[in-house]
Amino acid sequence: MTPDTLETGILPAALRTPQEMSVKALLLGERLDTRALESGGVLATAPLALALGGGAVAVLFRYGVAVLFGADREAADGLLARLAPFVAEPFPRPETEDARVVVNTASDPQIDAAGNIVLRDRSIERLQIVADVLAKSLVLGHYETRVAAAFDRIEPLAATLRDSGRPGARRKELLHLIGSVLGIQQRTVGRVETQEKPELLWEHPELERLYMRLAEEYELRDRDHALDRKLDVISRTVQTLLGLVQTRSSTRLEWYILLLIFAELLLAAYPLLLHSQL
Repeated sequence: MTPDTLETGILPAALRTPQEMSVKALLLGERLDTRALESGGVLATAPLALALGGGAVAVLFRYGVAVLFGADREAADGLLARLAPFVAEPFPRPETEDARVVVNTASDPQIDAAGNIVLRDRSIERLQIVADVLAKSLVLGHYETRVAAAFDRIEPLAATLRDSGRPGARRKELLHLIGSVLGIQQRTVGRVETQEKPELLWEHPELERLYMRLAEEYELRDRDHALDRKLDVISRTVQTLLGLVQTRSSTRLEWYILLLIFAELLLAAYPLLLHSQL
């Protein structure tokens, strides 16, 4: 591939894909070492885009997502095998999100009535933008599921507190929930940056319109805000329950201390009472 090709971002004839192509985003694990893959078949970086052969393209993200364009089963399996050593904390089964890209030079970037992503051309930059949105959508979906599970754990605790006035959970369990919430916040804000525009737009501001349309269609901002609100509710609820547990523990400890003092006084007074009776 020539330097001119990399500068323009247009795929050469040998790598061009059909007018329609399938897209599959896969969440492989918590992290992906993309730097280790920057050799052989690199079409672009930030995010890393690789040629898979036969016109297929893969766009990889360090937060564990690979987005495949026009890849058949053989190409996809080959890529997953290649990526496996570089995936940290891999999931037993990758989570996926499917889409379809349609190239129409006479149409504005949009999501058509059939749900297809319509692009004006197949430049690698446009594929990177599509991949960025799909990758963020997939990660948001993953954490939405985890937060929903956390809500299921919180609900009976809140019901117990309402009905009996007791937290209904142990300190260790509540600390585990707080750790899960902090972990989700750290990953979505620190790694995925779901509310941030891709760095690619600094070099290609003409693609911002495409990004904004796709981000709006996949509701990235609204879903991210909803996720933040849910995480905040969970965090405040768990902290309240933890405060109650710690208060009960402190109260119980104070009673233990009082009982020990009372027992010590009895032991000290017993010889005096016994001596007075003699």
